[in-house]
Amino acid sequence: MRYLIVVLLVLFANNILAQDTIISLWPKDKIPNRIASDEKEIHKRNGILRISAVQEPTIEVYLPAQSNATGKAMLILPGGGYGILAYDWEGTDIAKYLNGKGIAGIVVKYRLPSSKSQTDKHNVPLIDAQRAMRLVRSMAAEFHIDATKIGILGFSAGGHLASTLGTHFEEKVYDPVDPADRLSARPDFMALGYPVISLGPVSHGGSRKNLIGENPKPEMVHHFSNENQVSENTPPTFLFHATDDEAVAVENSLLFYTALKDKGVSVAMHIYPKGGHGFSLALKDPHLSGWTARMIDWIDSLE
Repeated sequence: MRYLIVVLLVLFANNILAQDTIISLWPKDKIPNRIASDEKEIHKRNGILRISAVQEPTIEVYLPAQSNATGKAMLILPGGGYGILAYDWEGTDIAKYLNGKGIAGIVVKYRLPSSKSQTDKHNVPLIDAQRAMRLVRSMAAEFHIDATKIGILGFSAGGHLASTLGTHFEEKVYDPVDPADRLSARPDFMALGYPVISLGPVSHGGSRKNLIGENPKPEMVHHFSNENQVSENTPPTFLFHATDDEAVAVENSLLFYTALKDKGVSVAMHIYPKGGHGFSLALKDPHLSGWTARMIDWIDSLE
């Protein structure tokens, strides 16, 4: 009986240590571009946890056991067309996978563009992404990660936001609120899964409409078409996409690959013949699921 109690206590303790840590992105009452409204955050689960109308942006931190930790971390930006966040499918499940590879997985619950709750809604996702990178960098010692090895992984519209962070990290979109905002928002590396890159002709219509409106000005389209914003300082990038993606055309990844190559930025790309859109870990497809191993190999090659 005593042995059983000890085992149960050990299991309980291990479970507590394995729990995620949720941290608010912003100090109370200092969320930039926020408008007080009656909008409420919505959580719906139908096979996938879908979060919409995000009001309180957070990071959800999953850390590997210290004995397995590589010191690397990845911020994870779930997709959902800038209308919802596929929060577990392209967020927490990904973080848990990364933990198995010794990488800290940090899911960003970023605000989605809403003219009801925000001013200049087109900047709000980038505001939260910049802040998330700076906040994690400021807490690197606490999380036992290397502040120079923090990457970003985004899917679909989350891939657009990740590529926006990777190309607009120096753009001032909010006023500093604390010392963390003195740190760089530049990711050290990027991985983009079936990403929206362009808001031009090959864009995903829903993502474009939600971010910059139904009839955006040409300069807004150009600004957020991230193939136009690549520089020599854009982080090394890993791209994966399926040729038969009917939601976000594979040309998005091809455009970004070409722009990176032309600027001399290290880039790897894996294009799969089949897979469609939104395949996450693709665990039921032995070929497609290989993107995860390819990504880990690529991250290791950066050292």
